[in-house]
Amino acid sequence: MLEKLYVNNFALIDELEVDFGPGLNVLSGETGAGKSIIIGSLNFVLGGKADKDIIKTGCDITEVSALVSVDNDELKAELENCDVAVDDDNYVLIKRTFNRNGKSSCKINGKTATVSMVKEISAFLVDIHGQHDHQSLLNPKSHIIMLDRLCGSKLDKELEKLGILYNEYRDVSKKLKGIDINDKNIQDKIELYTYQINEIESANLKAGEDEILAERRNILLNSVRLQGYVNDCLDFLYRNENSAIESIGNAADNLSSISEIDESQGKILESLNDAYAIVEDVVKSVRLYEDSMDRDPNELNEVEERLQTIYKLKNKYGNTIEKVLAYFDNVSEKLNIIENSEALALEYSEKKKILEQKIRKICSNISDIRKSAGEDAEKKIIRILKDLSMENACFKINITEKEGFDGNGFDNVEFLISANRGEKLKPLSKIASGGEMSRVMLALKNVLADVDNIDTFVFDEIDTGISGRTAQKVAEKMLAVAKGHQILCITHLPQIAAMADNNYLIEKSSEGERTYTNIVELSDEKVYNELARLIGGAEITRATLEAAKEMKLMANKLKEN
Repeated sequence: MLEKLYVNNFALIDELEVDFGPGLNVLSGETGAGKSIIIGSLNFVLGGKADKDIIKTGCDITEVSALVSVDNDELKAELENCDVAVDDDNYVLIKRTFNRNGKSSCKINGKTATVSMVKEISAFLVDIHGQHDHQSLLNPKSHIIMLDRLCGSKLDKELEKLGILYNEYRDVSKKLKGIDINDKNIQDKIELYTYQINEIESANLKAGEDEILAERRNILLNSVRLQGYVNDCLDFLYRNENSAIESIGNAADNLSSISEIDESQGKILESLNDAYAIVEDVVKSVRLYEDSMDRDPNELNEVEERLQTIYKLKNKYGNTIEKVLAYFDNVSEKLNIIENSEALALEYSEKKKILEQKIRKICSNISDIRKSAGEDAEKKIIRILKDLSMENACFKINITEKEGFDGNGFDNVEFLISANRGEKLKPLSKIASGGEMSRVMLALKNVLADVDNIDTFVFDEIDTGISGRTAQKVAEKMLAVAKGHQILCITHLPQIAAMADNNYLIEKSSEGERTYTNIVELSDEKVYNELARLIGGAEITRATLEAAKEMKLMANKLKEN
């Protein structure tokens, strides 16, 4: 839900901050007051196009922020897939600036983002429907998504089964594609792979062997120095006069004599005896190391040759032994496929054929589910469109079979409409009227109200060309959607304004040479005045005011049902 919109230096707006509530939020005002500017600023922060004209005259930069609350777990998952984490309070803050140099800057929850990233997540948060903005409805790719929401768990189960089989199908297809029994170079490949396998296999490589050998070579290269260090070490420890062993032994004899006289020094003697034992152990270890230094004079050459062999293989097949061994496995598999290509091709072809049969059966089931749901939706939408003064409208959910299939089946889905009697069905993008488009969307939203994950819908121009009873029907349909979603609606119809949960007045004012647009939330009393203005025009009379109060009372009763 869009909770807060902050706008600074945008078109005629100096600075404003408005809080929107749940349910139906109606924005009204005099013609030319700047209602479209509010929607324009929202469009801008959600990733819409920008040019220098949106920046307030005399300013260098414009800034708009939108604070959106997200309580739906599925919606949170969609945002996480876009690398957007909802904060602990379930909020997403989108901020966008634009300067006169044409540079745009975007942030999502304080982190720098691109305009395309903002557009991507905005599609899950807010759906704007106005004269030129029908994000989801004009995109045929979204039509199958809308239809699938109406199909329920029955479709979900079939799609899950399809997904498993389709992944198997792609895997088998990939393997089959890798087999070419008519390859003219097949004998050359056999000879090459066989040579490579033998070369690697004969080396009998072991993971980590090169590191051990490099360490061993370093020891062998420094054997003379090591021998000198060992000799000095042993001299200091026990060979020389006054060596460590001898000195500690003498000290221990003296401490023993001391402890015979002063028993309190017995613990010091124990510690020194422990030190004597430790030094003895060190001497044994150093002597063992000295004995191990009697090495084969050819060992260094052998180590160098082995390292050279490993280096050669790494240079040819991978920069680590692990990669060389992985290359060996890969080439072995390729050779096995070539040597058994005819049998494997037959096996994979048969498996692919069986999988395709199973997949097409599930795709057919999926298509039947969609067609059934589509027929029900068509009837409901047509009925609603008639209520919305589109008496001759015909709506069709066109489902055709595409060439091939994917993880979503083999259906192409597109919404078609004929707005007037005698006109052929055509794509929604061919509708010229923004008002008609908005009413189609309102009809769809009524049908999709219980399954649509988008929380906020924005309607502009939805009341174009309607009045009277039709206006009342539009208001009622909007109310139905607003029970489960937040709606922002710009209107000049009192019937819609009366149905609002929250009313806002957009005003234009002048100060000197400057003109400003502002928006204020209306109290109950001021709502009556605005309804009276919408009913009777600029002059508010007692009669129009009474009519406004009666209209609001009737709307409240309708909302209670």
